[in-house]
Amino acid sequence: MSLTNRILLAMVAGILTGSLFNLLLHGVSVPDLVQMVIADYLVGGLFDVVGRIFVASLKLLVVPLVLVSLICGASSLGDSARMGPIALKTLCLYLLTTAIAVSAALLFAVLVGPGTAVQLGVETTFQAAAAPPLADVLVDIFPSNPIRAMADGKMLQIIVFALLTGYAISHAGEPGRRIATFFRDMEAVVMSMVGILMALAPYGVFALLAKLFANMGIGAILDLAAYFFTVLAVLLFHLFGVYGLLLRFLAGLSPRMLIHKMRPVWAFAFSTASSGATLPITLHTAEKRMGVHNSVAGFTVPLGATINMDGTAIMQGVATVFIAQVYGVDLSMGAYITVILTATLASIGTAAVPGVGLITLALVLEQAGLPVEGIALIIGVDRLLDMVRTAVNVTGDVTVSVIVAKSENQFDQEVFLDPRADRGAPLPADGPPTV
Repeated sequence: MSLTNRILLAMVAGILTGSLFNLLLHGVSVPDLVQMVIADYLVGGLFDVVGRIFVASLKLLVVPLVLVSLICGASSLGDSARMGPIALKTLCLYLLTTAIAVSAALLFAVLVGPGTAVQLGVETTFQAAAAPPLADVLVDIFPSNPIRAMADGKMLQIIVFALLTGYAISHAGEPGRRIATFFRDMEAVVMSMVGILMALAPYGVFALLAKLFANMGIGAILDLAAYFFTVLAVLLFHLFGVYGLLLRFLAGLSPRMLIHKMRPVWAFAFSTASSGATLPITLHTAEKRMGVHNSVAGFTVPLGATINMDGTAIMQGVATVFIAQVYGVDLSMGAYITVILTATLASIGTAAVPGVGLITLALVLEQAGLPVEGIALIIGVDRLLDMVRTAVNVTGDVTVSVIVAKSENQFDQEVFLDPRADRGAPLPADGPPTV
């Protein structure tokens, strides 16, 4: 069985096992000894430990991978005139897809009306973190201490430092070429570490999902079914519709092949709910399975993991309309435009970690004049939706990388069209899809 299929099997097994344990713990009467074994030794013990080790191992690779990939990419592009256009194309595409995402979310939510039948039975409370001033956000992009930025995991600062380093390497002559060779060797080592971790991925994916569904259960979805399935529908529309059309019309490539090769990345994204934790696998897939040259992928994918939050923007759009309908607030056209602009710009500063979308949602609600306390209404199902949002985010990262690489002739189309292509081969080959 291929690694992709083993990861998907582990994902399904984890959901079923967690749902069964949730039923045994909360739905039916079982002996106290059985409940103790399930709650303390399996869910709170084995699954919790394995899951946390797995996520920690993924995060371990994020900073070194971003650093060496961006340095390699910037050093190979720094002596050419294409670095500026590549950066501009990437940023524009990320902002475009995010604006489309939040616009589609608002449209779907207005048509469906997920909050019209919801009654406020209890007082809702939610303490929102204060949003930093825009000037502080801009200044904070530039590191004063790159070592501290790496220790704290501040990705925008790491990206800026890596780009400056790569650019300097490309203009340093012979010493720069020696250092560039070192970083290319380091990148090969880090990618080998990614391959080792991916071989153990099914166990981590199973443990994470089994614990999550044991604690929450499938029933959490039913309480907010209209909101949940509206967000889910827009996420799937954006994933298969918007990205597919962009890939077809801007790059002339098959969306089905992209979907086929993204399956292992989706499994990681779904289980970790973190674009940052999934970054090593996303970058590996863009280079080895999609055919994007490292000079482009090393820039576009880490940047996308930091600023491309289409899934989060979709949640914010639907949640804004949902909360407005629950509280009986009629939003004007100006308010909708404000939501689109705020959600698009807020995605740039959104950290690639689970649940952070709720913090930026508070900013969007304040700009639209809605009660921030309404966030408490959707917290119950946000974790489940966060998993799907992350899969959308990483798909956007790869889609933009392919489009930019194709436009810059930094793309190996034979690798993209080969369903078994995986240069470096940490992933066993999958069967071919229908193209």
